[in-house]
Amino acid sequence: MADGPLIVQSDRTVLLEVAHPQAESARHELAIFAELERAPEHIHTYRITRLGLWNARAAGHDAQDMLATLDRWSRFPVPPSVSTDIRETVGRYGRLVIERDSDGALILRANDAAVLAEVARNKRIQPLLIGHPSPDVFVVDAWARGHIKQELLKIGWPAEDHAGYTPGTPHEIDLAEEGWTLRPYQRQAVDIFRVGGSGVVVLPCGAGKTLVGAAAMAETKTTTLILVTNTVSARQWRDELLKRTSLTADEIGEYSGQAKEVKPVTIATYQILTAKRKGEYAHLALLDALDWGLIIYDEVHLLPAPVFKLTADLQARRRLGLTATLVREDGREGDVFSLIGPKRFDAPWKEIEAQGFISPAVCYEVRVDLPASDRLEYAAAADDERYRLAATAQAKIRVVRDLVARHAGEQILVIGQYLDQIDVLADALGVPKITGATPVDERESLYGAFREGRIPVLVVSKVANFSIDLPEASVAIQVSGSFGSRQEEAQRLGRLLRPKTSGRTASFYTLIARDTVDQDFAQNRQRFLAEQGYSYTILDADAIAA
Repeated sequence: MADGPLIVQSDRTVLLEVAHPQAESARHELAIFAELERAPEHIHTYRITRLGLWNARAAGHDAQDMLATLDRWSRFPVPPSVSTDIRETVGRYGRLVIERDSDGALILRANDAAVLAEVARNKRIQPLLIGHPSPDVFVVDAWARGHIKQELLKIGWPAEDHAGYTPGTPHEIDLAEEGWTLRPYQRQAVDIFRVGGSGVVVLPCGAGKTLVGAAAMAETKTTTLILVTNTVSARQWRDELLKRTSLTADEIGEYSGQAKEVKPVTIATYQILTAKRKGEYAHLALLDALDWGLIIYDEVHLLPAPVFKLTADLQARRRLGLTATLVREDGREGDVFSLIGPKRFDAPWKEIEAQGFISPAVCYEVRVDLPASDRLEYAAAADDERYRLAATAQAKIRVVRDLVARHAGEQILVIGQYLDQIDVLADALGVPKITGATPVDERESLYGAFREGRIPVLVVSKVANFSIDLPEASVAIQVSGSFGSRQEEAQRLGRLLRPKTSGRTASFYTLIARDTVDQDFAQNRQRFLAEQGYSYTILDADAIAA
């Protein structure tokens, strides 16, 4: 009998023994198609889901590859029911194909008449079909390309979309030839996207997702709409494109709350695209302002729900999603798969770290005892008030001061969720703060001063969770967060992963009020990073002061 680190169970859960000498190798291969559910100290629990299997299949891994992973690392024989289920589930991907007939009509084709008949009888799919010219083909209403993919996924028959894309208006874009080159994994991601035409590239924060976007633009050479999280991110994209490509300032427009420019490359914020006036999306015309050949969705895991609805009508455009994690707290990973596209490329964080392209990091959970008075207030509070009381405990302020002193001389981010807590932290440390209320120009000025080392410590709200490039930040102190958000944990660690000129290892601290819901939520938040191979060392707050 093998002595592998995995135990595969008949309910499609997989247990990973963390201390096993082969655990990291097994985790690396398992994470391609399984999702981490629980990550306590010794045994991590993964679950094999249909969407995980289909994303892996779309990224080029077949059922035989996945079963070989389980067989190679499993301590006991893989249950036959699991092997059968994986083969059958993976085999469903691509049995239905969306394409165009000789007249250009949108059709749904299957080589299995029974499958086609089954989906055609579905009451939500039936209205989208407008003809049945042959036993293996249904004609799909021209507007319904995105909607039918959503509905097919829901009933377990994901379709491969081979219907092609509009070329858009040609626009010459080349990569700058001096000073940089694409890293091998970036080149691989672009090549795979070019073949697929739409889909998601998953790379760690700091691994150069923007450069993948720039290279995709250079490949397609067409008018491009880039959707980003906020105005600061829009300007960072503009600066990177000016540095890394042949584009000039006159060719790049910003479409945000501050500007309304439409140019061959237009960078728009999600907020402006979803803004309503008199119940209508006021800026929807941007989607048809030019004949876009490529749409890039930055931080696709944060895509607002209304943008999914708008994207359903953009299926003829090439679509590239960029993200550090496909985890969505609203459970809409299936809509990313259907409407943006399946996962095309995924590079594990620790693999990129081993290659020297992102900074190594160590993670700490610092447990803070609440004083007796705070414990009593917490015990008497309603359930919906307890997290805020625990997360904003005054006892955390001293620990933050101690940690800042411990890392004197480094660039430190102090991160909080609650505005009143951010005010208290900034005052206690005597340092600047950035929140959603901070004007964009002031934010850019403070970020610039931090990058240059003129400000060594910065207190930030969740506005700094994503798309902010602070390469020399080497310490993050997370005081409070969005309950148990795994994506937020990934983004916050990501602020530290840009390689440092000093070469130092980054330190990521999470402050937790002991024996409260704060501690419970922390276990959920840490799941994603555990999946990527990071472990948390638990420290007592008193040890920090010592």
